[in-house]
Amino acid sequence: MSQMLILLAVPLTGLLVYLALARLLRLRQASPSDASLLREERDRLATEVAALRADDVRQAAELARLEERAAAVARLEAELRAADERARSADVRARAGEQTQIEREEAMRQLQARLAGADEVQAGLRAKLSQLEREQVEATTHLAHSERANAEMRAFLEDARARLSATFAELAGKTFDERAQRAAQQSKGDLEALLKPFAERLDGFRQRVDTLYGEEAKERAALAGAVNELKTLNQDMATQAAALTRALKGNAKVRGDWGELMLENVLRGSGLEEGAHYERQQSSVDDDGRRLRPDVVVRLPGERRIVVDSKVNLVAWEEAMNADTPEAQQEALRRHAVALRQHVRDLADRNYPRAVGASALDVTVAFVPIEGALSAALGFDAALQGEAFERGVVFASPNTLMAVLRVVDRIWTREKIQKQALEISRAGGLLLDALIGFLDDFKEVGSSLEDATEAFRSARNRLEQSSQAVLPRARRLVELGAKGKRALPDDLVPDDAGDVAAMVGGELPPA
Repeated sequence: MSQMLILLAVPLTGLLVYLALARLLRLRQASPSDASLLREERDRLATEVAALRADDVRQAAELARLEERAAAVARLEAELRAADERARSADVRARAGEQTQIEREEAMRQLQARLAGADEVQAGLRAKLSQLEREQVEATTHLAHSERANAEMRAFLEDARARLSATFAELAGKTFDERAQRAAQQSKGDLEALLKPFAERLDGFRQRVDTLYGEEAKERAALAGAVNELKTLNQDMATQAAALTRALKGNAKVRGDWGELMLENVLRGSGLEEGAHYERQQSSVDDDGRRLRPDVVVRLPGERRIVVDSKVNLVAWEEAMNADTPEAQQEALRRHAVALRQHVRDLADRNYPRAVGASALDVTVAFVPIEGALSAALGFDAALQGEAFERGVVFASPNTLMAVLRVVDRIWTREKIQKQALEISRAGGLLLDALIGFLDDFKEVGSSLEDATEAFRSARNRLEQSSQAVLPRARRLVELGAKGKRALPDDLVPDDAGDVAAMVGGELPPA
């Protein structure tokens, strides 16, 4: 800027000098009479030149000041550029820090999403448990109704037997002779023989219903207690797992035994029974001839099985928990995630489900006995869970495995209830068949009694009222003076013996 001012100032001075010289030339070309004017003009020009020189001095001083200001401006511009460069560097560093913070927030959001997914799974399991409890209540109500119906049926049969016995006794005492009495006694014995197994079946049915109801009540009480103790049990298991991991980190065999012990604690807390619902260390041979021995094989209804493995390495996790610096902790967590990934690949290579057989599900449950160890590995390596799914491996912590095994236990309980309900239904069918058979026999007895009554009436008519009746002739002989050792009865057979069908009719339910 100072150079531009100098360039502008120099042409201006030259222009003024040029104008002064041009005026002098014009004055010299004038007449001598104008000498005085020339002198005046010369003096005036000298004055103007002096003024111009003074202006030049001032302009030079001004130029010097402008140059100083230009240098200061240059220095300020350099400082401004340096400050701008520092600001850009600081902005780059800030953006890098912001990117790291964003990545941390993204990891935190992913972790929260996984936690939300776990909460949804737990809520689904709780809903399934509530549904099973409702179904159990419905089954118990149905059993109670069946028990009441059976009690009413038994009371009806007992009452019918009592009435029938009384009827038989009355008929035997009033209408039959010795042969009819023997027939009635034989019929009564047959009826009692028929009703005895029927009563025994009723007693057995009632005992089975009472046993089933008692078992259901015990299971409900046990389930409520187990749910109340589940949280405390999980907290104790987590504390013990952390302590034992630090103590057993140096021996692979002891680590494996400890993992199996933690798995056994979860199995016992779930309510499953060894031998009936799961097997430990079941030996099998795969297609390559390798002998495999999974830690636990859980049985499901329908001859299905789930393989559970507990041989996981938590040495790196223990080192991460005891790390002195964040860098050492991150390195230990990285090795921990790598160890779990290698464990997944080893389980996929063993392929326990194929060795167990076609009844096994196509997944292997990798049991991690510490909740924090599994969460840290999945949080450090987000792709670990996906690779495990692709290789047929599912991670399970104590809480998730306990929830799954609880569902398995409820499935077994429901299966048992269904089998008992089928047995009750089958017993009820047999009971109904026996009742129908009894009613058929009862109808036959009634028909036989009606036939006997009809035969008795016919014989009585032939004895008293027919044209060849014997009794009127015997009475005529008595009137004529015939005598026997015993007197002839006035009324040989009463007329109000009644009709057997009328006595028992309307008392029986329809067959």
